Amino acid sequence: MDDHSLLFNAFIYLLAAVIAVPISKRLGFGAVLGYLLAGVVIGPWGFGLIAEAEDILHFAEFGVVLLLFAIGLELDPKRLWAMRRPILGLGGGQVVLTTGVLAGVGVLLGLAPAIALVAAMGLSLSSTAMALQLLNEKNLLPTPAGQSGFSVLLFQDIAVIPMLAVIPLLAIDNGATANGFDWVALLKAIGVIALIVILGRLLLRPVLRLIAATGLREVFTAFSLLLVIGTALLMAAVGMSMALGAFLAGVLLAESEYRHALESDIEPFKGLLLGLFFIAVGMSIDFGILLRDPIITAALALGLVAVKGVILFVLGRIYGLPSQQLPMFALVLSQGGEFAFVLFGVAQMTGVFAGEMTDTLIVTVALSMLTTPLLMVLNDRFITPRLDRGTAPPMDAMEDQGHAVIIAGFGRFGQIVGRLLHANGIDATVLEHDPNHIETLRRFHFKVFYGDAGRLDLLRAAGAEKARMLVVAIDDREGMLRLVELARENFPNLKVVTRAWDVPHVFELLEKGADVYERETFEGALRLGERVLKQLGFTAWRAKQAAHRFRAYDEQTLQELYQHYHEELDVRARMAADARERMREIMQADEDRLADRSDGDWQQAAPERPAAPQE
Repeated sequence: MDDHSLLFNAFIYLLAAVIAVPISKRLGFGAVLGYLLAGVVIGPWGFGLIAEAEDILHFAEFGVVLLLFAIGLELDPKRLWAMRRPILGLGGGQVVLTTGVLAGVGVLLGLAPAIALVAAMGLSLSSTAMALQLLNEKNLLPTPAGQSGFSVLLFQDIAVIPMLAVIPLLAIDNGATANGFDWVALLKAIGVIALIVILGRLLLRPVLRLIAATGLREVFTAFSLLLVIGTALLMAAVGMSMALGAFLAGVLLAESEYRHALESDIEPFKGLLLGLFFIAVGMSIDFGILLRDPIITAALALGLVAVKGVILFVLGRIYGLPSQQLPMFALVLSQGGEFAFVLFGVAQMTGVFAGEMTDTLIVTVALSMLTTPLLMVLNDRFITPRLDRGTAPPMDAMEDQGHAVIIAGFGRFGQIVGRLLHANGIDATVLEHDPNHIETLRRFHFKVFYGDAGRLDLLRAAGAEKARMLVVAIDDREGMLRLVELARENFPNLKVVTRAWDVPHVFELLEKGADVYERETFEGALRLGERVLKQLGFTAWRAKQAAHRFRAYDEQTLQELYQHYHEELDVRARMAADARERMREIMQADEDRLADRSDGDWQQAAPERPAAPQE
């Protein structure tokens, strides 16, 4: 491939990604499906812009290696040991049960036992790249289901080693030509793992310290990639999973002071190569087989997803995963995986599979990978909301407490308001919609009612018609707008005081009828800015006065900008920029006026500042 062809291919990959992925994300399907569809479009069965899907797939598998290295950096050896039960129990149970069920189905369909077993072993593996990408994308990796899913994937990566080792034996049993089991290769594999662990413990940190001492970020980045590539090549040289080697290297550096620097250095490469991997998978789907036998191929792919999904669901229930997370756990691991391509290739080379069998299984795996992002969307939109409603406890029976204040939401924001009122002898009726948070609050002897403040009947029962004030402190930005509007329409005498996320949210709340607002991060940020001024040489009094003046000018500017809220964005942006410069000029004029005073009395005189507009 010449340089121009390489650049053209890179251009096509990047163009397909930047078009397909944002569209997929906007439609709610996630980035992974966007990459897969981009691969289908530019591949041999789409516009045919790129034909070397297999070569690109092997190169892009390095993205999976980087992903496992990054995951390893998050897991120190103690935490990994603590996960041994789900790794061995859930992971081992999934691989063994799935392999047994699928091999049995294969024998019933007329396959030779050896062929059925190898096919079942490959199909039992899930896609580490896809599952972890989806979990990270939805921020589900820290959840019990996410951690259990990672345990299953980790066991599968380890299980690839004995699977690769046993294929030659099955080839002999099947009457195919093979050299038998290579015990020397097994000993080499064990030796390489021991070498990585020992050298990682003894040498990695001192070498990283020397590299960091140079102060050259690009050299540190180069060493980060060198470390991952070197470990992966060592593992590949003895026929083991490159991703597993990178994972071990990451675990050995999990307690290192350079962990975060390593993560930030490999992040851009990891993201691009994972995207390229999914594009290559989309390109590798042989639609010729699908068009020739559409019913059989679709049945194989959907059958694989169904069998794995059911087994994972049952195992998740046995291991006590929360009911709301069981569907997600089962669906995110229900597809075939990238290591199946490796196993099927070895099976073909050793004579266990014929070429047509390999092609059919590869298409089955690729199609199953295509179903996962779609199933996750269905789970997010239809299954999880129903389960959340079904598992939530019944709302408390509300009654009017006769309090003048109702607080909707008792998280980190609402609690401060409630505690301040309580300290001053003012009781409030508190509504909170998170049942788990309710239990914690009640342990601390807070009187809190479980209920959705966005329900009109609940607000009435809480005494909204007689109360003087509603404090809106819930965490849902859109829910806050709906609650403010609901209260304004139905309780005109109720004063609505609300938290606000930012300036646009302030304007939206004012539109809905909020009486008083407080930007939740404004005061904290202002006090921090005051401390910065003191660190820069301002006296405590001068820094405090600067913060006071800024608060007043900013509030005045906010009210002025709100008058133009319905005008074009460009007009509002220009007005905001003008107001910012005007504030700078006024503040500087105030400082100059203070500086003109004598050193003996200027610190005792307070500058004039405009009064903040009444809320």
